[in-house]
Amino acid sequence: MRQSDLTYQLERFGLLFVWLAFIALFGAMRPDTFLTWSNFSTIFGSEAVLVIVTLGLIIPLTAGDFDLSIAQVLTLVSMTTAILDARLDVPLVLVIPLVLALGALIGLINGAITLYFRVHSLIVTLGVGTFLHGITLWIGNSQTISGVSPMLMEWVIIQRFWGIPIAFYYAMLLAVLIWYMLSYTAFGQQLLFTGRGREVGRLTGVAVGRVRLAAFVLSGIMGAIAGILYTGTTGSANPSSGTFLLLPAFAAAFLGATCIKPGRFNPWGSVIAVYFLVTGINGLSVLGFRTFVQDLFYGGALVLAVMVSQLVSGRKERGL
Repeated sequence: MRQSDLTYQLERFGLLFVWLAFIALFGAMRPDTFLTWSNFSTIFGSEAVLVIVTLGLIIPLTAGDFDLSIAQVLTLVSMTTAILDARLDVPLVLVIPLVLALGALIGLINGAITLYFRVHSLIVTLGVGTFLHGITLWIGNSQTISGVSPMLMEWVIIQRFWGIPIAFYYAMLLAVLIWYMLSYTAFGQQLLFTGRGREVGRLTGVAVGRVRLAAFVLSGIMGAIAGILYTGTTGSANPSSGTFLLLPAFAAAFLGATCIKPGRFNPWGSVIAVYFLVTGINGLSVLGFRTFVQDLFYGGALVLAVMVSQLVSGRKERGL
């Protein structure tokens, strides 16, 4: 194998190797607590919502846009689901399509404002997300809403396969669908062309505006799915439920762009990145470190991931 091929393979699977090294390190230090199936089932099952938020982020990121509102879409959808189900007794069979449509509508609004007024998506989605947070506080009266139907919890957290909550498998199914979309569909290729250069995309016949709008809508739908699963995981909704997921999701999205397909946002890299970060935090917690380590770990990972992804992208552009 040539040196360049070896380097590329190390880039592709480097994060996976580091993740396995983390598992070996923490396992050697705390085998009785870390190396247990109950601990790993907790790691995989508890972070399904974060995986879905990260997968939602990489769709507009692939097109060169940011969606800072996705965490607040999750929170609003979670609160709406709890109110409709627990307080208004609307059947879940109606609640779920309604809140999915709500997520799509928010994505449509994000895309329409960004495209029509030519405002950077970072500003638009930050403003929309803040607005959504205000709506969430208003409709929920700044309180936690509990009493969600046990059926939702049954099909999110209670049902398990190999000891892992079924929410994990929903997340993996979505990862497969997004992988297929980005790899084997015309829309996925159009997303890539749009992200690499919008003018070039237009010259090659890509409807860049339509592609970017669709990316925002899909991101909104993914945020809504995450909101439904979050409600089913906790059996309740609170007005700040999704806020803490935004930084970890961005950290995982950019960290994921350094592996599997280096220099490109990709679903499997994002999944590995999520569980790499969660494993690190879980291991440090097992070792007795305090909760502030979580912010240090996520913040540091985001900065490092952006630096590495830029280096990888720059080298690819130079043909090195």
